[in-house]
Amino acid sequence: MQARTFLEELGAGALAHRGGTLLAHLDRVRERLAAWQARPALQQAGLCHACYGTDGFPAVLLPLDRRAELSAVIGPEAEAIVYLYGSCDRSASYATLVDGTGEVRDRFTGARHRPDERLRRDFAELTAANELDLARHDPVFRDRWGPELLSLFTRFRPLLSEAAWADCLAVLGDA
Repeated sequence: MQARTFLEELGAGALAHRGGTLLAHLDRVRERLAAWQARPALQQAGLCHACYGTDGFPAVLLPLDRRAELSAVIGPEAEAIVYLYGSCDRSASYATLVDGTGEVRDRFTGARHRPDERLRRDFAELTAANELDLARHDPVFRDRWGPELLSLFTRFRPLLSEAAWADCLAVLGDA
């Protein structure tokens, strides 16, 4: 089964989201990652990043006890990125993601762990792709959160690709 069909079956096309539906947003995030030449697993994760809900978007398309289903559709590497993205307690993790600890707090379990560098880079790229899509499609969001996002992505800079960083500056540079 293709990931997009799976998302349609889960109802992503019926959920309202900034810039249209959740499915439209998920498509745009995947497209942005593809434009940055992200590898296929990260693009698949971008398409499915909100399956378990996120710290900023509480709607759940797929409960955690069905993680194996998503893994079967997009592969275990992409599913691990989706889980990290959905489980990240942003307020507890953003400050430590780039520093020496690289620690992330799981909002589902409360556990703290240190993802390897590749997974932290994936998380940073996905975060940028997600937030830049919101900023491009909602001027109110951009005006309200643009300066904070630019500050966050400046801290994330060591983890971002050149293409992602250039897009951050293009979308948020005058925030």
